[in-house]
Amino acid sequence: MSRFNALKADAHWQRVWDERRTFAADDASTKPRAYVLEMFPYPSGKIHMGHVRNYTMGDVLARYRRMTGHEVLHPMGWDAFGMPAENAAMEKGVHPGTWTRANIAAMKAQLKRLGFALDWTRELATCEPNYYGHEQALFLDLFAGGLVYRKESSVNWDPVDMTVLANEQVIDGRGWRSGAVVEKRKLSQWFLKITDFADELLDGLGKLEHWPDKVRLMQENWIGKSQGLKFSFVLSSPLPLAGGVGGGPVATDPDTSPPPAPPASGRGEDSVEVFTTRPDTIFGASFVAVAADHPIARALAEGNPAAAAFIERCKQGGTTAAELETQEKLGFDTGLTAQHPLDSSWQLPIYIANFVLMEYGTGAVFGVPAHDQRDFDFARKYGLTIKRVVSDGATDEPAFTDDEAYTGAGTIVNSHFLDGMTIEDAKRAVIDRAEVEGWGTGTTVFRLRDWGVSRQRYWGTPIPIIHCGACGVVPVPQDQLPVILPDDVSFAIPGNPLDRHPTWKHVACPSCGADAVRETDTLDTFVDSSWYFIRFASQPDDQPFDRAEAERWLPVAQYIGGVEHAILHLLYARFWTRALRHIGKLDIAEPFAGLFTQGMVTHETYKSSDGRWLAPDDVRDGTEIATGHPITVGRVEKMSKSKKNTIDPEPIVDQYGADAVRWFMLSDSPPERDLPWSEAGIEGSWRFVQRLWRLFGADIDDVTGDDLPLRKLAHRSTTGVAEAIEGLQFNKAVALLYTLANAIEKAPASADRRTAIDTLLRLASPMVPHLAEEAWGMAGREGLIADAPWPTVDPALLVDDEVTIAVQVNGKLRDTLVVAKGTPKDVLETTALASDKVIRLLEGQSPRKVIVVPDRLVNIVA
Repeated sequence: MSRFNALKADAHWQRVWDERRTFAADDASTKPRAYVLEMFPYPSGKIHMGHVRNYTMGDVLARYRRMTGHEVLHPMGWDAFGMPAENAAMEKGVHPGTWTRANIAAMKAQLKRLGFALDWTRELATCEPNYYGHEQALFLDLFAGGLVYRKESSVNWDPVDMTVLANEQVIDGRGWRSGAVVEKRKLSQWFLKITDFADELLDGLGKLEHWPDKVRLMQENWIGKSQGLKFSFVLSSPLPLAGGVGGGPVATDPDTSPPPAPPASGRGEDSVEVFTTRPDTIFGASFVAVAADHPIARALAEGNPAAAAFIERCKQGGTTAAELETQEKLGFDTGLTAQHPLDSSWQLPIYIANFVLMEYGTGAVFGVPAHDQRDFDFARKYGLTIKRVVSDGATDEPAFTDDEAYTGAGTIVNSHFLDGMTIEDAKRAVIDRAEVEGWGTGTTVFRLRDWGVSRQRYWGTPIPIIHCGACGVVPVPQDQLPVILPDDVSFAIPGNPLDRHPTWKHVACPSCGADAVRETDTLDTFVDSSWYFIRFASQPDDQPFDRAEAERWLPVAQYIGGVEHAILHLLYARFWTRALRHIGKLDIAEPFAGLFTQGMVTHETYKSSDGRWLAPDDVRDGTEIATGHPITVGRVEKMSKSKKNTIDPEPIVDQYGADAVRWFMLSDSPPERDLPWSEAGIEGSWRFVQRLWRLFGADIDDVTGDDLPLRKLAHRSTTGVAEAIEGLQFNKAVALLYTLANAIEKAPASADRRTAIDTLLRLASPMVPHLAEEAWGMAGREGLIADAPWPTVDPALLVDDEVTIAVQVNGKLRDTLVVAKGTPKDVLETTALASDKVIRLLEGQSPRKVIVVPDRLVNIVA
């Protein structure tokens, strides 16, 4: 029999599926529905093996659901807005739209070559007006529903490129393109009120039974619900609102900074409000720190050049809590002090600190160095008191001499009325006293902040707002949507091209008709991906979606994607569905009923002798092909364009065919773990595809005869593979198919063998669909195997009527017996004692005791 011609079969059956619209979902179907979705890709130009693995998993599940009688929605689209397209426009001199659409065409062709069962009739790209125009309509609906607002917020500002940078684009405090020192700036930004749904989002996690525990925990931590105490430190002397306040220079060296001048007289701010989740440590406080843009800091800066200089320095730091954790902790001693709320004689120094953000909490904190590592580092730097107030029992000495903060459990010490309490009891006791005495309030707060969606760039959804001098903020009327991006833009000058477009932003106010300007910010691309799954389910021309139609498909039954999106994308999508429910557009709370986060595809990394990253194709036999110089083999890491350790699937498909690539992606590793790419692995998958082809081509003629063990194995394999696919344990399904194939190859010709081959063909078809269609047609079957049902199972054949009994002597396995299930104890004992192996071990002696566990074991005590 000739080999399976993968390239010919791939092209033929992909064309047939397209022509017949085999995988187009039917909205009118009465079958039970199954919505299977993988996170849609960014059109970077080429798919990589990570895409292949992700989409192969979803494809197997989608094809299986079709075979089990479901109407399946399995769509594909493109997350097509974002900075990479603008970067390409600047580097290559092409329009972002031209670059993006060319990439979409190339990647679509690559995906099609892998034979994915995708409904291409619902394809969408977020950069097209027929998508983002509907997004603008939803934004205005949320605006009308009170869930959108505008306020000033700190951003990363590149003064050379004149644009806001995402946190990932700030490298060592500098803009990734310009190299300019990034500044913190206050800009008016648009926000969505995700915090209004913080409790709902948190409570909803408990209902997501089919989500990974680690993802739910990551979201829970990001939302960050905390119980604590909000109170104010009274300033020892009121802060003047302007002029004359003393303070040292920018404090980088605590040993050389001169002592601060005393505060000047005058009335102004007289307290500083803080929030803490650890009121139990209040007697360990050694300083108060305020953000660089806190009112106290701003007031000091007006009359103190050193304070102003330090604040400017802080603007060059990060704008997120994550960034602040890693940067050097710096402070400026204001010369002010605050009175401890439980001891009026206790004065705490007040610092301006670069690790406190105005956007988080109250913009001020009190430091407890002994029990918080950030505070500990700061206190050591500036020579502040470090006092132990929580002890693990090893010591209760107030002086803290350890090299790092103690953050574990323990008993309260050195804390007056709290001494001897547990941490939780002490928290409650401090809150109770604060509320009784009137200096503080027990409060619930969230780490979650409202979602800032403004981006100062061109390639994104225009925010549908008009600014009028007379009317203020005016929504674009619905009948004027979509607000379409202008094509005639230039990236020759840094900054947002929409700001300097000669005509696009100039418009008449819809309310009064006066001259007005459009909002030139565009929406964060996370907005685009927060509702695309709804648009896949329903695509009317005149509205974002039809509610009834969308609700028939939603929620997504199985969502598959990388764990790197476990927080923001998934959280924003969960918020978006709740926001739409809040305004009456949709009655769905959770968008994704099931979630699976697959592992990465990995590969060795290589570096040249001069330190350049090399691609696998640049290396042969430990040398760089171009130079002949030896290379350094690095760690096996996630495939990454920056480290060039990617494998292009196209030449692999050219050599081995789509089915061998799909089989390898499913077979070598549990899907939640990383998969190391291996040439040997793909070659082994190709050989097994050929084995299946030979097997499917055998036993064409009618044969007779029974093979009960093989028949049982085929039925058990049907159940096992189904359970494995439903549990997304694809490597287990592959292992079961290997076992069945091996048994069929060894079995003599019989009717049961012919039936087992047919069963194997159907079971393998979601994994190797081109081979399966070719074999199905070769066998003269009608229609497509893609439309064929999953094999039926006879429950009686799943019941074992024989069991294997372990025979032990003194607890060690010495023999096994295969007997009828339910064999009586006395028969098992007699049979075991008749075993030649047992007889030799007993050496003619009678056993002292025989322990029989029916259907499991016989243990002979010699």
